[in-house]
Amino acid sequence: KMVDPTLAEMGKNLNEAMKMLEDNQRKMEEENEKKYARKDIPGPLQGSGQDMVSILQLVQNLMHGEEEEETSQSYRLQNVGEQGHMALLGHSLAAYISVLDRERLRKLTTRILSDTTLWLCRLFRYENGSAYYHEDDREGLLKICRLVIHTRYEDYTLEGFNVLYTKQPVIYISSAARTGLGQALCNQLGLPLSCVCRVPCNTMFGSQHQMDVALLDRLIKDDVECGKLPLLLVANAGTPGAGHTDKLGRLKELCEQYKMWLHVEGVNLATLALGYVSSSVLAATKCDSMTLTLGSWLGLPAVPAVTLYRHEDPSLSLAAGLTSSQPVEKLRALPLWLSLQYLGHDGIVERIKHASQLSQRLLENLKNLDFIKTSVEDELSSPVVVFKFFQEYSNRDQTLHAAQASTVQHPIISNERHIYDTFNQWLGEQLAQLVPASGVDVVELEDEGTCVRFSPLMTSAVLGTEIQDIDQLVDCLKMKIPVLTSTLQLREEFEQEVRRTVGLLYVEDLGWPGLGVVRYNYHSDGKNDDKQEKELEKINTELLKKLNELESDLTFSLGPEFGGQKNCVYIGMVTEDLDVSELVETIAATGREIEENSRLLENMTEVVRKGIQEAQLQLQKANEERLLEEGLLRQIPVVGSVLNWFSPFQASPKGRTFNLTAGSLESTESTYVSKAQGTGSTPPPTPTSSLAKQRLPGQKAFKRSLRSSDGFSETSSISHCDDLDKLDQRPPNLSPGQEQGPLEGERADEQKEVAQATDTEDIHSDKSPPDCTKVEEQASQR
Repeated sequence: KMVDPTLAEMGKNLNEAMKMLEDNQRKMEEENEKKYARKDIPGPLQGSGQDMVSILQLVQNLMHGEEEEETSQSYRLQNVGEQGHMALLGHSLAAYISVLDRERLRKLTTRILSDTTLWLCRLFRYENGSAYYHEDDREGLLKICRLVIHTRYEDYTLEGFNVLYTKQPVIYISSAARTGLGQALCNQLGLPLSCVCRVPCNTMFGSQHQMDVALLDRLIKDDVECGKLPLLLVANAGTPGAGHTDKLGRLKELCEQYKMWLHVEGVNLATLALGYVSSSVLAATKCDSMTLTLGSWLGLPAVPAVTLYRHEDPSLSLAAGLTSSQPVEKLRALPLWLSLQYLGHDGIVERIKHASQLSQRLLENLKNLDFIKTSVEDELSSPVVVFKFFQEYSNRDQTLHAAQASTVQHPIISNERHIYDTFNQWLGEQLAQLVPASGVDVVELEDEGTCVRFSPLMTSAVLGTEIQDIDQLVDCLKMKIPVLTSTLQLREEFEQEVRRTVGLLYVEDLGWPGLGVVRYNYHSDGKNDDKQEKELEKINTELLKKLNELESDLTFSLGPEFGGQKNCVYIGMVTEDLDVSELVETIAATGREIEENSRLLENMTEVVRKGIQEAQLQLQKANEERLLEEGLLRQIPVVGSVLNWFSPFQASPKGRTFNLTAGSLESTESTYVSKAQGTGSTPPPTPTSSLAKQRLPGQKAFKRSLRSSDGFSETSSISHCDDLDKLDQRPPNLSPGQEQGPLEGERADEQKEVAQATDTEDIHSDKSPPDCTKVEEQASQR
């Protein structure tokens, strides 16, 4: 069949056109889809994915940061060691083994779990025990609580909380236990907080951190009489704060009497692996369950904690979650299984023994240091050392110190304890910063307050702590003790000096570790509170800047970032050679200087403003006088020019100049006559501090001059007051450099007498600063 060529060409062109339109539409849809993907999909997921090198580089950047500031984390990574690499390898193998077939996986996990449990029970003297491996160290105690509830309440599986309602369970926890443990258990078990009973520690006999067994017995009897069920007791073999161990033998007897479960946890359980174990810790092997944190003790990263327990019914253990039928969950023990084989018995014991030796080394050195008080339960084998800076009370304060035992605590004793807590907080932070490998930290104890804690079982394996680190820690402590004692002694003197100095206000801040806090008071003259506060802030900020510019060993700051007083100068730690009177005088004089300079600038600004207003008025008046003198015709532009050409008008130039010194407008007629500008009167001198004390070459500010120095240093400290006395005795018609004839010999004799007097008198008495200040004021008034 023949087709019209024109129609055929038209159809061909139509097909091509439609194809082009469809292609364009498809491209537009693809572009829209790409735009949507770029907009809503995160950058690393775009495209076909990232290569392994780029991903590892990203992980490295996240670990170390772009700026090398996190030195502590990089230090920890350097001390992981090969045993840590085995633990990390275990996590990778666990993921790889999980893809095996079910039967082969079951056999492998059973072998790993049984081996690890047997090894741990033998290492830590816990015979015939089972093990539960968990990531959170509190999860093991939680599972034990569920096991005990299933055991003591037979119908709990069927009736649930109804059986708990009829007979409320009670969990007993020591007051020295870690914070929030009881609340966490109640939240996970669905129990009210009334089910947790906090047992106080001993107050009269024994350690201040051991559970009071007699009081616990009375509490249990009261709960039984009220119809409650004593369920479980959590004891400590090494409290989280001080590392003390409860009387585990007596507690076990008490638990057997009331059919309670005894669970033990703490860092001292690590010593069960040693050849010699103290009897107090050895009693933990008779408990019903214990939790071991092997990761921190042996320096193994990401290994699980282990809870060893004894129970005869496997079905209840399964119901409580202590055992699982899932083979994959049993692979949690694989990193620990590999690490224990790599270390061996000798390697495990060596690491725990090394930590104990570090504690003993530090404890022996602390016994020889003054002003250091230790809180150690068993000095022969204690793996935790807690110490604090403390000065014994004087005889005058013995009566006040006895008031601490009363119900109402004396405010002076309370303030002293708060100050000691602040100083020990500073001491702990300084030691941790100077010797980071030691791993010391600050701990708050209920009775002792703030203390410094050294627990090498928790830190030494990770930080790689050695004996030389302990020696360095002791050396740093010896350097800080004199600073602490001198600062504590000079705080009261500094407070007294500030309180009797005009213009300064002493601010009491018990939380500041240093000499004290001072504020320069702004003398208000009828200003509102907002303006006065701004002026006070400006003066004290400038005062802080001036003090930091001085060459001294003191640190001046605005105080802590949070909780500090505003518009104050905080003075840090000081040494015993500090001249407190000179420091206070310098602060007061510098503050007065700043205030006077600001007042002078403010007054000058006001004078200039009034002068400008007066000049405007005089210029307006001069223009009016010129208009009257020249006449109205001369003000017309064309007529005035013609009139001035025929009859010129002679007028003397009249100008004004503003004298900043006098604060007034003056005529410029003398300037046009003499062809030179007059200087006017001499401006007043800028107020400056006259407390620049003469010091020896190299001697820094606020330092007392030594008695063994030459005569110049002995007499230089009073030279400023002597100069002011001479200025006060000089006749008014004589200049400072003019000779006085015979009076010079008498003045020389007076100087010799003053120099001799300084050899026998203390030039830094409390009375000299007020006299010098009075003479200064008289001289400045002249």
